[in-house]
Amino acid sequence: MGTLTYELKNNVAHITIQSPPANALSSKLLNDLSSVLDEIEKNNVVKAIILKGEGKFFSAGADIKEFTSLQNASDYQSLAEKGQVLFDRIEHFSIPVIAAIHGASLGGGLELAMACHMRIVTENAKLGLPELSLGIIPGFAGTQRLPHYVGSTKAYEMILTGDPVSGKEAYDLGLANIVVAEGDIFSEATKLAEKIAAKSKLTITSVMHLIPFAKTEQFTEGVKAEARAFGKIFGSDDAKEGVQAFMEKRQPNFQDK
Repeated sequence: MGTLTYELKNNVAHITIQSPPANALSSKLLNDLSSVLDEIEKNNVVKAIILKGEGKFFSAGADIKEFTSLQNASDYQSLAEKGQVLFDRIEHFSIPVIAAIHGASLGGGLELAMACHMRIVTENAKLGLPELSLGIIPGFAGTQRLPHYVGSTKAYEMILTGDPVSGKEAYDLGLANIVVAEGDIFSEATKLAEKIAAKSKLTITSVMHLIPFAKTEQFTEGVKAEARAFGKIFGSDDAKEGVQAFMEKRQPNFQDK
């Protein structure tokens, strides 16, 4: 699609950002990503997604050149809202998205990574929201998502100073799930994705629906929804197979129904 490539292997969709040199998030890239998600949504085989960047970076931020070409405050607001809508879609996507971060994940690049469900980082990757250093502020919900992962005090520090943290620090803060050596990033992301993809799609979809309740005030409603979903899932063929396989100490053979 010009700014992205999409490949499917072992029930895992590999999306690669290809917008050199910094994999900046332009409007075209955001549109292309939305189109790829449309395609994946229609493909019942996909059970996990890996999002990565080609070259030196995951993504070094939003396309500043495009920002500077805008004229009116309403144009800036529209661009921010466009990114927010897409990232909210990713956060609530029915298929888990893993961000494989190497090099840098800055500004819009980190906001995109934070919208993903899991993050794997290299030890020396740089993650941050440097917008204040440019005289602007995060526009793709960075001020809202970062505190959820690192806490308010660290979020104030990171956003107000613009200083990035390393991959190792991101892991210690809870911003990343796994920290790996530079050369292992894509193989480890694939390993995690394929481990998830070995599960029944019914259960994956159910969990992807349920966990977002924890981020809202609808916790009680979420608990009720979980109970309903648990009952529904437990009656499926895959649930029966999964329980049977566990008892027999073998790998389950899920049929996604």
